[in-house]
Amino acid sequence: MKTALGRLNRGLPPLNNTRTTLRRPFVLTSRAQSPRFTRPYCGPSCRDSLTSTPGAPSRDQQPRSMDGVGAWGAWQVEPAGFTKLVVESMKKLYPEELADRSWDNVGLLLGNSETDAKKRKPMVLVTNDLTFQVAVDAIGQGASVIVSYHPFIFSGLKSITHDDPQQATLIHLARAGIAVYCPHTAVDAAPQGLNTWLADVISGPHPYRRSVAVPCSTAPEDHSPAGYGAIGHFDGPADGVALVDILHRLAARLGGLRHVMVASPVGATVQDTRVRSFAVCAGSGYDVLKKADVDLIVTGETSHHSALRAIQQGRTLVTVFHSNSERAYLREVLRPKLQEELRARGSSEAEVVVSEYDSDPFTILDVNEL
Repeated sequence: MKTALGRLNRGLPPLNNTRTTLRRPFVLTSRAQSPRFTRPYCGPSCRDSLTSTPGAPSRDQQPRSMDGVGAWGAWQVEPAGFTKLVVESMKKLYPEELADRSWDNVGLLLGNSETDAKKRKPMVLVTNDLTFQVAVDAIGQGASVIVSYHPFIFSGLKSITHDDPQQATLIHLARAGIAVYCPHTAVDAAPQGLNTWLADVISGPHPYRRSVAVPCSTAPEDHSPAGYGAIGHFDGPADGVALVDILHRLAARLGGLRHVMVASPVGATVQDTRVRSFAVCAGSGYDVLKKADVDLIVTGETSHHSALRAIQQGRTLVTVFHSNSERAYLREVLRPKLQEELRARGSSEAEVVVSEYDSDPFTILDVNEL
């Protein structure tokens, strides 16, 4: 028995041939009884992780003897206060009720503890897509929360291993103590959200009347009218707005794009096309817009057959690549709004930054330049 106790107190498991009979859980308790903290033995690394648990002894007061039993467990881990503040701020700006939960996965997808957060800065890193490179960026900058527009967990996980890049990123972030919040379609549907911003970019200096393509039935009263996709009708000029001007505005505001993809009706040219009405939806938004009776459809990406359908209906279809339709809004609008909200809630040192490692995965090449 003495040998077993010695091995346990040194952080080692009992030998297989050690004969011990314990009629209650083996418990190590601190000699310092103020505050008194008891728990089953869990090894040196476990003792380190619980050092900051409320009521736990300091490192030099770690349990060494067995004179009582006390309940301990995961419920004692305190969630990070700064993460809670970020979540509350995002919910105010983009209520989760706006999201299309029939398929989307929004909210806090990875939490962290107060102990984790205290080791990092009160910093939020904003990204469109949460890649491994973005995770490394967040760790390097000392951020404690990532706001990723796209959810990096869409469906249930039956295992978490390094065999999958998404799961490897999750492991890396969990080990670093960084939380992840994902708003996605809540940002799309908000009255002053992504699609409204895109509609304003398309209209430019021209007055127009805006409505939503698909209304959101679950929107809170103070966030109405809300919905997915935006439809705009220009008030003038009478012959419409030049498509060339619209394309120049889109390319400039979406990050200085050099290329966009345009599908025009047979016989039409980009230079001669005039637009009186339009519909826009970020990302893969054609299905949201396909019933809109407009001259121009703008989205991030769509299929070959959707493009054929659009031009056979006499409509012009413009795609700018999926994440290019989203990323600029995060930089221009979401980042400053979130920082302002955090500071209004008393977090004067809060900083919100945008990851420089976040970019669209595609590059358009001119093979003649290779």
